[in-house]
Amino acid sequence: MLKRTFDFIASLSGLIILSPVLLVVSVLVWMKLGRPVFFTQVRPGLNAEPFKMMKFRTMTNETDEDGNLLPNEKRMTRFGSFLRSSSLDELPELFNVLKGDMSLVGPRPLLMDYLPYFTEEQMRRHDVKPGITGWSQVNGRNAIGWDKKLELDIWYVDNRSLWLDLKILLLTVKKVFKREGITHDGDVAMPRFDEYIQQKSTQ
Repeated sequence: MLKRTFDFIASLSGLIILSPVLLVVSVLVWMKLGRPVFFTQVRPGLNAEPFKMMKFRTMTNETDEDGNLLPNEKRMTRFGSFLRSSSLDELPELFNVLKGDMSLVGPRPLLMDYLPYFTEEQMRRHDVKPGITGWSQVNGRNAIGWDKKLELDIWYVDNRSLWLDLKILLLTVKKVFKREGITHDGDVAMPRFDEYIQQKSTQ
C-alpha cells in the first residue's frame, strides 16, 4: 500500500514537473518521426497479466517494396537513438505508473512472446509490478547479459523495500546523466530473449 501511494504521488508530481519536457519531446517526435507520437505495446505486468505500455516512438515507419517494415536498425534515426540512450523515450511510462499497471521501480517489462521461455524461477520476476527502472538497470542496464539481468530481477523481488526503491531511483538518475550501461553507438537494443534461449540451447 505504501509503495502504491509513493508511486502515485511521485508519478503525478513527475508528470506535472516534466510536462514541458513531455510537450517538447512530443513535438520533436511528431516533426522528425511522424505519427503516432507514442508507441504502445502489450507487455506482461503483475502476475504476467497483459497491459499496454506507453513510450515515445523512436523509429520511423519505413517499409520495403512489399510494404513490410524495414529492420529496426534501418528505421532507427539519430534522434531516436538519442531518445533511447537518454531514456527520454521512457517518460510516458509515468502514465502507466499513475494508472497502476507499473511501478517506478521493478523488473523491466519484457515482451509477451518471451513468457514461454522463462523458467519457473525466472517467472518470479512477475510477482511484482514491472518498473520504469530496476535493480538490473542500475547494475549494468543493457551492458550485462540475460543470465545476470534475470538474476538481479529475482534478487529485487526477494529483497524489495521502499528504501531499496529510493536507492535505485537515485542510482538511476546518476546512470542516466552519465549514460552508463547502455549499448554501444549504433546498437538498437540488447539481443532478444528468444535469441538468448536459442544460443543457450546450442551450447
